[in-house]
Amino acid sequence: MGRHPRRDLLAGLTVAIVALPLALGFGISSGLGAQAGLATAVVAGALAAVFGGSALQVSGPTGAMTVVLVPIMHAHGASGVLTVGVLAGLLLLGLAFVRAGRYMALVPAPVVEGFTLGIACVIGLQQIPAALGVPTPEGDKVLVVAGKAVLAFAGHPGWAAPVVAGAVAAVMLAGARRRPGVPFSLLAVAAATLVAELADLPLTRIDALPTGLGAPSLAFLDLGALGSLIAPAVAVAALAALESLLSAAVADGMSVNHKHDPDRELFGQGLANLVAPLFGGVPATGAIARTAVNVRSGAASRLAALAHAAVLGVIVFSAAGLVARIPLAALAGVLLATAVRMVEVGSVRAMLRSTRADALVLALTAVATLALDLVAAVIIGLVVAGALALRAIARNVRLDAVPLHADLPADHDTEERALLAEHIVAYRLDGPLFFAAAHRFLLELSEVADVSVVILRLSRVTTIDASGALVLGDAITRLERRGITVYVSGIRDGHHQPLNALGVIARLDAAGRVFATTPEAIAAARDHLRRTGILAFGTLGARDEP
Repeated sequence: MGRHPRRDLLAGLTVAIVALPLALGFGISSGLGAQAGLATAVVAGALAAVFGGSALQVSGPTGAMTVVLVPIMHAHGASGVLTVGVLAGLLLLGLAFVRAGRYMALVPAPVVEGFTLGIACVIGLQQIPAALGVPTPEGDKVLVVAGKAVLAFAGHPGWAAPVVAGAVAAVMLAGARRRPGVPFSLLAVAAATLVAELADLPLTRIDALPTGLGAPSLAFLDLGALGSLIAPAVAVAALAALESLLSAAVADGMSVNHKHDPDRELFGQGLANLVAPLFGGVPATGAIARTAVNVRSGAASRLAALAHAAVLGVIVFSAAGLVARIPLAALAGVLLATAVRMVEVGSVRAMLRSTRADALVLALTAVATLALDLVAAVIIGLVVAGALALRAIARNVRLDAVPLHADLPADHDTEERALLAEHIVAYRLDGPLFFAAAHRFLLELSEVADVSVVILRLSRVTTIDASGALVLGDAITRLERRGITVYVSGIRDGHHQPLNALGVIARLDAAGRVFATTPEAIAAARDHLRRTGILAFGTLGARDEP
C-alpha cells in the first residue's frame, strides 16, 4: 500500500481526529443525523481511498454537499436523500466511463472562488439555529431559516448555546493560527462536552447513536419517486465531481510528485456514493480540508485515507455512547469555524482586483450560491465567464486595410502604384472569425467605399465557424451588389471545410477569384481592371507571400 506505513497510519489517525466532529456536524446539518455522517465517512471514505484516482484524497460528508442535501431532505425525506445518493453514484460511474474527468479542469478560477465563498456563507447560516440553541425552523432557504432562528432566540434568549458555539469556534480559529498541526476541533468539542456535563447545561445533545453500521439495505428505494429525483441526483453528481476533482488538484499542488487520475477519481467517488446510502450514509465528495490535513501530516499513499476511515469505524463501534453526549452547539461552533477557514481572503481580494470580469464572475457565483443552489450558481458562473471571455476574444479581431506596396514588385513606377491604390483595397483579417466577432466584422467591411476591387486576406484568421463563414459570405454579397469585385487570398487548410460546406466561396472559386497568395490576387485584380478599361499597364509580377 505504501513505503512508509507508519507515517501513513499516523496521518490517518490525525485526519480521523479532525474528521470526527465534521462528520457528525455535517450529518446533522443534512437532516439525516450524526449516524449518517459517520456512516458516510467510514464507508465512502474507505471505498474512495481504495478505488479513487488520488492516493492522498480523503473523502466523506462535506459542507458543500450538505447545502445541496437540505432542500432534498425537505422535499423528499430521508429516503429521497439516500435514493439521490445511489443515482448520483451511477451518474459518476457513467462520467468516469466516458472519461469526462479532464473537462472539470476547465472551470474558471473566479467561478471556483465564488462557489467556495458562497458555500462558506451557506454553511455558516445553517449553523445559526444550533448555535443559538433554538429548534431549526421549517424551510429550505438558509437566509429565511437563519432569520427565523434569530427571531426565535430574541423571543426566548438562552446564552448557554451561543457561548459554547462561540467558544469552540474561537478556540479553533485562534489555535489554527498558532499551532496548525494540533486538532483543536476535537479538543474544543471534548472540552465543551465535559463542561456541559459537569455544569449540567441546558444544551441539546446528539442523542443515541447505533453501535455499528448495520447490514446494507435498499429498503429506502422508492421506484415511483425516481422520476422526481433525477434532477437532484444530477446536481449532487455534478457537485461531487467538481469538489472531488478540485480537492484532488489541491492535493497535487501540495505534494511533490503526486498526480491524480481524474477519471479514476470519478469512478471511486461513484462507487462510494453508490454504496454509502446502503448503510444509511449521505452522498460524499473529496474533502479539501481533510485532504490538506492528510498531506501536511505526511501521507504518502492510500493507506492514510483508509486508516482514517478505519479509525472512525472503531469509534462507531466502541464510543457511540460518548459521542451521543456531544452538544449540538459545540458542533455548530466547529462548522462556523470551518466556514470561516474555507474563505481564502487574500485569494478573493486578489481575484476581485484582477479584472472587472473576474470580479463580476466571482460575485455573481457567490450570490447565486447563497440565493439559489450550488449547481445553478456554477452554471451561472460558467455562462457569464464564457460570455465575458468571448467578448474579450471578439474585441481582438481586427480588420486592417493593408497598403499594396508591400506586395507589388519593385519595378513598378510611382504612377502605376498610385493608380492601383486608388482602385484596389486589401483587408487583412486577424484573429478568430466566429459568432461573437462576426457582426462587428460585417459592420466594418460594409463601410468600404470608392474602390473597384476588395481583396480579403484570410491567412491570419485563426478560427472560423458557421456564423463567421455566413457573415463573410454576406459581406462579399453586399460588396458585389455595390459593383465591387471581391478576391480572397490565403485561406488556411482547416478553414476550407466550413466555407465550402456553406457555399461561401464556391461562386468566387468558380469565377477564379480565390488564390493561395495575396500577390496572385493582386495580379488577377490588376488584369480585371485592365479588361474593364480602368488600367492600361503591363502585367504585374507577384511574390509568393500570403
